[in-house]
Amino acid sequence: MSVIKVIELLANSKKSWEDAAQNAVTHAAKTIKNIKSVYVQEQTAVVTGENITEYRVNVKISFEIV
Repeated sequence: MSVIKVIELLANSKKSWEDAAQNAVTHAAKTIKNIKSVYVQEQTAVVTGENITEYRVNVKISFEIV
């Protein structure tokens, strides 16, 4: 039987929501092993003038406890 733990993270990027999600996984992987999935729960952006200047995601990352 496997035990899966879920953590919630906020991440950002100047490029895209996909890049922000990748940043969350990359950062989590520095200290967490066996990451199995990432669920993008919410996407937001910061707008300055007429341009999006920052993409933000709220993600849930699941990983197996060994």
